Amino acid sequence: MDGQSTLGAFLQARRSQLRPEDIDLDTYGERRRVPGLRREELALLAGVSASYYARLEQGHSHHASSEVLDALAHALRLDEAERRHLHDLAGATVRRRPARRPPQERVDAATRTLLDSMPDVPAVLTGRRTDVLAWNPLGHALFAGHLDPLAPDRPADRPNMASLIFLDAHMRDLYGSWESKARAIVANLRYAAGRHPDDALLAALIGELSMRSTEFATMWADHRVRPCTFADHEMRHPLVGSLTVTQQALRLSDEQILVVATAPAGSEGRTALRLLAQATAAATTVPTAAPRPHGAAPAPR
Repeated sequence: MDGQSTLGAFLQARRSQLRPEDIDLDTYGERRRVPGLRREELALLAGVSASYYARLEQGHSHHASSEVLDALAHALRLDEAERRHLHDLAGATVRRRPARRPPQERVDAATRTLLDSMPDVPAVLTGRRTDVLAWNPLGHALFAGHLDPLAPDRPADRPNMASLIFLDAHMRDLYGSWESKARAIVANLRYAAGRHPDDALLAALIGELSMRSTEFATMWADHRVRPCTFADHEMRHPLVGSLTVTQQALRLSDEQILVVATAPAGSEGRTALRLLAQATAAATTVPTAAPRPHGAAPAPR
């Protein structure tokens, strides 16, 4: 993920998505070859020269100031997360550090205790690349009951939520609005890529998904940026049927996010989660032999 090309591609993509009518720009009925703004129009809005802005898009200018970046963010109508992403990309352009393999992500004891303390709430702990670092039994049952529940405990076998969304048939069937969930995953990966431009494993994940999924490649090219927060999702679970839950991403650190699924009291979603919890508990209960009455002979073999 080269900083220069990524910065230029982000600027170009967002400029093409901003229409003249979005900023009350009168085109006097002129027929335009592309729907987005021209370079010189965006440069005028941001208060920079057209030639300087062109160099930014082409990756030929290395030192855009914070003031210029903020002006561009304002002209492009970026929200706070997108503005921060723009600064991250510009910083990566200056640093240009080689990609490196980051240290293995770990789960501390306090976080494991937190997961264990919420048995009635589906919870999944993910890392910066959406690797599943841990989940509680209900989180495993809701999101990925078809996978080995112990897989997150083995770093080499950890499931990856982005890969599951795009490449796993069970996950595709699980979401009533799969495209909405997929776009949220891609936008979150874009945000992570801006924050960690030197993460070789993150770059490899994005490259693999781009090659194996045309849908991912198309969504990635949109340059949408959005860290996961919360959203309602209709899910079609193979055990408890249809349910609507609110998925919230609780950021525990810059590296780890706890994803929880909740439903309002009295809702069909809450009932479905309770049924799923009961089914999960029954499946994990190991039956024991009934005690033999005192003096009774052992059962024949």
